[in-house]
Amino acid sequence: MKKQLVISVMSKDRPGIIADITGVILDLGGDLADLNQSVLGGYFSMILIAEFDGKINAEDVFAGFSHIDSETKIESSIKEMDVDLEAEKRNIPQETFIVTAQAVNRKGLVKTIGDFFYMRNINVLDLATTREKDFYTMIFQVDLSHVDSLKDLREELKVLGDNEQLDLVLQHNDIFQATHEVGGSVDAINW
Repeated sequence: MKKQLVISVMSKDRPGIIADITGVILDLGGDLADLNQSVLGGYFSMILIAEFDGKINAEDVFAGFSHIDSETKIESSIKEMDVDLEAEKRNIPQETFIVTAQAVNRKGLVKTIGDFFYMRNINVLDLATTREKDFYTMIFQVDLSHVDSLKDLREELKVLGDNEQLDLVLQHNDIFQATHEVGGSVDAINW
């Protein structure tokens, strides 16, 4: 019987950390299903889902991480999934949209938009933010399958933007992906 573990890892960033973490997964016979990784402020963070034989457990993975020879400490959190990943992927909402928001930086911007979504039962599927000097940018991927009227939502976003001095844009996820895709294949790059 297979088991799927959700593994969250954080450490001071350094070369080789991806190889070390995925090496532990491989050594334990794990198969990576999904992975998301980022470096923020010099700290590496990764969340991944790996499938293991039923005999492998969280303690085995913790032990593997503890044996990584590194000057940087690797902190991790591991949870066994209680639903099948493939079944969960089939439940991905069809009405996925992107809301981009930009404003002069100030405290509470993410909370303001988070509250807006919460009050309308809109689930945030993914969020990325960045601050450049005094300018703050947020990209929310949201599930709008429970929204009755996109027209009404656009109007409510306009009111929010006007009240909070936010530049807000709502577009379907497919359009966002098509216009923000990195072009070309690896084969086409001249090394």
